[in-house]
Amino acid sequence: MSVLLIHSHFGAVAPGYAEAALEGRLAIVRERDLGPADFARASGLITTTHLDQIGLLAHAEPLTALLDRGGRWFFNGHMLRSFVAGLGRYVPIEAPRRPDYKLTRLYEHPIFAGIEQSELEENKGVAGFYGRGHNPLPEGARAVNGIGPALLPVDWVWARPAGGHIFSHAGNDLSGMIGDHGHGAVLTQRIIAWCEGRLEA
Repeated sequence: MSVLLIHSHFGAVAPGYAEAALEGRLAIVRERDLGPADFARASGLITTTHLDQIGLLAHAEPLTALLDRGGRWFFNGHMLRSFVAGLGRYVPIEAPRRPDYKLTRLYEHPIFAGIEQSELEENKGVAGFYGRGHNPLPEGARAVNGIGPALLPVDWVWARPAGGHIFSHAGNDLSGMIGDHGHGAVLTQRIIAWCEGRLEA
């Protein structure tokens, strides 16, 4: 079994994902071609900020089954639909100012090992690309990175009581967080490894 990447936009996927697909570690399926069998064959799932969330609701049953059997889902973006029980809807920061974009590491998760959170805070001197709000923390989830003075959980990881894990990044695709330090390629490989179960949940 491999990790399923739902390709939700026009054009090519990020090079790191394309390489993993050539290695047989990643199955890339365009969203319009998605079917229950794709979830049944997958050990993990990656979705991007371009995801058609209304469309994904039609796959809620096979998605839940993937998680129930111990699969992992890396979610990028704003959760606007409740795909599985326990998930809330995205909460934006109201009238944000520069201090509201400050990022703070709350838990040393292996996806971010060796990367200072401040290095992801700006892209060419501009803040706010990483996240401008948060997806609510499910009961029992662990906040990984906080945003702003209130340390809102812009990143969290959740071990579902029914099985499986969800990692939520409430911003632009984490694999694209090149910023001024060029961490995008490393993060892409770690996201895949996490979905494979090769990194700590």
